Amino acid sequence: MKPQVRTEALQPEVVISQYFAAVYKWMTIALGITTVIAWYAASSEAFITYLMAHSGLALLLIIAQFGLVIALAGWARKMSYSTAIITFLAYAALTGLTFSTIFLVYTAASIFKVFLVTTLMYGATSLYGYTTSRDLSGFGSFLFMSLIGIIIGSILNFWLASPLIEWMVTYGGIVVFAGLAAYDHQKLKYFALSGGPESMAITGALSLYLDFINLFLMLLRVMGNRR
Repeated sequence: MKPQVRTEALQPEVVISQYFAAVYKWMTIALGITTVIAWYAASSEAFITYLMAHSGLALLLIIAQFGLVIALAGWARKMSYSTAIITFLAYAALTGLTFSTIFLVYTAASIFKVFLVTTLMYGATSLYGYTTSRDLSGFGSFLFMSLIGIIIGSILNFWLASPLIEWMVTYGGIVVFAGLAAYDHQKLKYFALSGGPESMAITGALSLYLDFINLFLMLLRVMGNRR
């Protein structure tokens, strides 16, 4: 069994560095899994045909994703490290299946372009959150309430199909998820110093993963070239 590192015996900079190394490792692996599965599924005519013909499957995938996120967010501290990893990677795989449909809407070239833009934008905001001496905790409530507003607006616009609401949700989402990238990085720095089980590195990776993919989706709405 892997021995636990006593964080109190290490310098704070070392503790933070080790924690973020684990967080970024699993975030990168998850993004890789999502990308590969999305590309492979989009290339499978049989899968896409089946998905389009069975709308219930798409709903089932979304419900399964939601369940895995709730499980990680709520019970990660009680999970073993291996269980948390399996749950997180399963979520990334399911996300890849649902993301396969964006290849039917947008060109592959524009998806790649937006991915690069997202990486640069996410990197800049993350670096700010990691390095700034300004306390960003006061933005937490604002960002959370804004996120709730985006979710409600997206649900309402599913029926209303209002261009104005879509514009507000999209551009508001870009601001919110860029802000969350900075906020979550600073929050995770302080969290790293508090110690905790290894599985909490997975919840940190999940937070950053969600910030990235949601920022990507919002930017894709603005910059993506439709087929």
